[in-house]
Amino acid sequence: MATLTYVYADSTAVLGPLATFAEPHCYDLCAKHSARLTAPLGWEVIHLARSDKPPMPGPDDLLALADAVREAANAGSDDADDAGDLAYAGPSRDA
Repeated sequence: MATLTYVYADSTAVLGPLATFAEPHCYDLCAKHSARLTAPLGWEVIHLARSDKPPMPGPDDLLALADAVREAANAGSDDADDAGDLAYAGPSRDA
């Protein structure tokens, strides 16, 4: 897998590791298509070193995951509090 990035103004195509975020003029390619990539006549193709293994999560990734888990847990406890207000209390004794 690789990301193809191109710049029309420079007539350049860059094939490198998968991008971590979406950008204009970027396309993710499978291994088959990245190996067969050709560019128009007069264009330069730059092949950046890349690994076929996905990158290991970094500290920022782990912090983002921990924050998401905390937010979900807090939202779940808020929902539980709201549900308690609406809980069925059974038949009234006045009936």
